[in-house]
Amino acid sequence: MATLVIGAGASNEIPIERETLVELWNDEQFFWLDLHDVADQEMRLVGDVFGFHPLAIEDAIKFGQRPKADEYDHYIFLVIYGATPDEDDLVEVHCFYSEHFLVTVRKDSCGAFTNAQERIARRPPERVHSVTYLYLIADALVDSFFPLLMDFDDRIDELEESIFHRPDDRQLQQVFAMKRRLVNLRRVVAPQRDLFTSVTSGVLEIPGMTEAAEHYFRDVYDHLIRLTDTIDSYRDLLSSAMDVYLSTVSNRLNSVMKQLAAVATIFLPLTFITGFFGQNFGWMVRNVGGLPAFLVLGIGSQLLAFAALFLFFRKRGWF
Repeated sequence: MATLVIGAGASNEIPIERETLVELWNDEQFFWLDLHDVADQEMRLVGDVFGFHPLAIEDAIKFGQRPKADEYDHYIFLVIYGATPDEDDLVEVHCFYSEHFLVTVRKDSCGAFTNAQERIARRPPERVHSVTYLYLIADALVDSFFPLLMDFDDRIDELEESIFHRPDDRQLQQVFAMKRRLVNLRRVVAPQRDLFTSVTSGVLEIPGMTEAAEHYFRDVYDHLIRLTDTIDSYRDLLSSAMDVYLSTVSNRLNSVMKQLAAVATIFLPLTFITGFFGQNFGWMVRNVGGLPAFLVLGIGSQLLAFAALFLFFRKRGWF
């Protein structure tokens, strides 16, 4: 599917045909062409009409790349990432940009594009330049990470609270799963931050870039720094949560082992007493021959030993 955005945010779907693309290319008005889940041959047709380099076309077709920027004769090729609230997390967007056009290629649905289009529609036409489209798309994609990280913040708080109350194996699995997701996020956010560092420092020349527009791209760069710092802090929090989990489980195990050791210690003298009186000594045969002697010497000595050890453990705080 191809969505065409021209002027003040007006959009409509167009067929990916050579005649339509040639007419669009020959028009002097700036346009934004969004290619959503198009076939490889359709992408090659767009590249052939618009004069894209074969390497740029191959990069646009192949997804799973790191954020980057490649400069060509009359345009630049960018790979920018955004986020979704789904489990897949990431949205990869490939951008061909010049002062005449912006072509975006993506496979996944992206709410950031709807947000960017609405912001374009709200702006006065005289304030919407070619570089404005690229900025609004980049800004919307970068800002889409913040709701995802806010959800991480709430989940980490809930996880820490549950670990303190009742630790179990599922919490440890959640910690590892969340750490893996943060690693995936940082793997795209950090290179994207470096990409916009080159934009704001002038190393990467954006067609149509002005001094006023550079301030907006600097704001995107600041957001990426915040994202990187937030991801690093959440990774530290998850590492701390895992340490708390292991410490809590270890303390519970120590408590159980202490109680078991106390019970075993209590039964140690009882076992000795029963073993002693079970021996066939002559004195025992002559003197322990009735119920009173059995209760005093047999049962009484065991109860006395149990009471003495119990009071001793309570005094030491082991019970």
